[in-house]
Amino acid sequence: MPINAPLTLAPADALHIATLAVQRYAETHPRPSSVTQKEAARMIGVSGATLSRLVRAGKIKLNDIAGVPISEVDRVLAGR
Repeated sequence: MPINAPLTLAPADALHIATLAVQRYAETHPRPSSVTQKEAARMIGVSGATLSRLVRAGKIKLNDIAGVPISEVDRVLAGR
């Protein structure tokens, strides 16, 4: 095979490589237990004002330091 020839992978092989890469990234970059309200709004895809309304309505719960637990972000995203 020439040096400049493109590498071709079977879809299953490409998926396996991508899965391993995501697993390795997750192992070396653990998720935080909570994020700021601004970060949560960005992650959920809403404005800061909308996030505040969701908190006031009791749809998103804050932790003791007014942060948003990552489990709340996951729960909201799973409900979409």
